[in-house]
Amino acid sequence: MRLTLAASLLVIAAPVAAQTPAMSPTHVPPITENADPAFGSIGKVEIVASLPDFDPSGIAVIGGRLFLSQPKQDMDTAGPTLIEYRDGRAMPWPSSEMAMPSARPAADRLISAHGITADTRGRLWVLDSGKVKGKPYEPGGAKVIGFNPNTGHIIAKLLLTGSMLPDSNMNDLRVDLTHGRKGLVYITDSSAKDAALVVVDIATGRQRRVLTGNASVIPDPGYMNVLDGRVLNGAQKPPAMPRGGADGITLSKDSTTLYYAPISSRRLYSLPTALLADFAVSEAELAAAVKDEGEKGAADGIATDAWGRLYISASDHDAVLRRNLDGSFEMIARDPRFVWPDGLFADNSYVYVTLGQWTRLPQFHNGVDMRKPPFIVARMSITAP
Repeated sequence: MRLTLAASLLVIAAPVAAQTPAMSPTHVPPITENADPAFGSIGKVEIVASLPDFDPSGIAVIGGRLFLSQPKQDMDTAGPTLIEYRDGRAMPWPSSEMAMPSARPAADRLISAHGITADTRGRLWVLDSGKVKGKPYEPGGAKVIGFNPNTGHIIAKLLLTGSMLPDSNMNDLRVDLTHGRKGLVYITDSSAKDAALVVVDIATGRQRRVLTGNASVIPDPGYMNVLDGRVLNGAQKPPAMPRGGADGITLSKDSTTLYYAPISSRRLYSLPTALLADFAVSEAELAAAVKDEGEKGAADGIATDAWGRLYISASDHDAVLRRNLDGSFEMIARDPRFVWPDGLFADNSYVYVTLGQWTRLPQFHNGVDMRKPPFIVARMSITAP
């Protein structure tokens, strides 16, 4: 682009700043110098958990109690797959018998807890993918278990039988108590080959896969990301991020809308839960009802706060974004410690995020584990719109 002489002189005369100007999440300062005002940390970030040997993915906060999951399909660790982080310690939850590796039948323990969430009644729900790296899949491993967080007692166990495929990666879940006799569970299967949404009726255990192959659940063909200073896409060998389908998922505040997105995509999609809840609605009807909500960035986790705003992890910006009620976006926090922001949980006080460092796993670095403990969980305070 050509510049006038006066403009050129102004550019030459402008000093290069050695220090980034301060910036709040809601105020964007005018550009007054030859530096990116968005560079560096943004927002007030509080570290609420630091774990030396537990790499968290899923997160739920119930009554001030912090629950975290560690899936094992990428790393077969010896520790628990579900914990409560309490008094600076990772405690297997609800018990060592349930959360630790053992010889108990797969259906009677947690194998590889991935997504976790709280329903509107404050109960904890855990999605177990049932898959451990380097080990055969055991029947009964893939399931959803609901817990009373006060007692640790199981309130529901839903084995994922008819909806589970050999290459499935049951990733995250949300629980809708406004449909069905006891509610429904919505699950994202982020398989690179057969991505889909899964719907499970809590009362009956009835389940079905929907939208398999639909553009809203599969990886975008040309998707590219920039992480740790490297350009990553499906054509790179090695290193390259794997291609993944439907991953992030959340409900609107009133549970009338389900939001979801493939991990290898920058689009956000939605569906009316009234249609998903009706098993008589055809695949064609569901596909026709999918709404493209527009760009959302490179996201893994999605969460909804008490006012209905969406929070989205932005992996290629080391950040957490917020989608406001009018559809606009703002950056809530950006921090160099946010290496692969993963699971999100929001309430009326904070948005929480797990920092999984998944891009540094051995399979992306010629067999070398590049993750740097401790693994941390952060939160940022939020207020009403």
